Amino acid sequence: MKHISPSDIAHLAEQAQASPRLRANLNLHTELSDPIQRLAIAMEPATLVRPHRHPHTWELLYPLAGRFVVLNFDEAGYVTARCVLGEDAAVVENPQAAWHAVLSLDQGGVIFEVKHGPYTPIAEADFAPWGPKDGDSQVSDLLAWYATAQVGDRWLA
Repeated sequence: MKHISPSDIAHLAEQAQASPRLRANLNLHTELSDPIQRLAIAMEPATLVRPHRHPHTWELLYPLAGRFVVLNFDEAGYVTARCVLGEDAAVVENPQAAWHAVLSLDQGGVIFEVKHGPYTPIAEADFAPWGPKDGDSQVSDLLAWYATAQVGDRWLA
């Protein structure tokens, strides 16, 4: 039996806080080639999840600790859906190929993700062209925008 304990969640959050990317993950799947990827991801509020899509799969998100803003976008970057996972939603499923982003609202936030595998890094074409990259000067502004963005809003760099 595989499981993630409360102490595993706390340890994962500590790892994320000490990581330069402010993220850490704990995989339940044994191989990156597994057909279903299942993992806990600790992410701090200052970590950037660039707007992206997964052309081959839906993505299921469940909060293990903390709250997370989940945004969906259209091709032009307008917000088409928004929820706060762990507050007004218990589980979120992003549709296959939907542009989306996630923001941790709380220190020690840990989210559980399930999606089709095998694992492949996100291709540059699957990052929204209007979203800044890690290290860009606009990242902190984008994260602040994620926190307040509503349906119909658009990120304007």
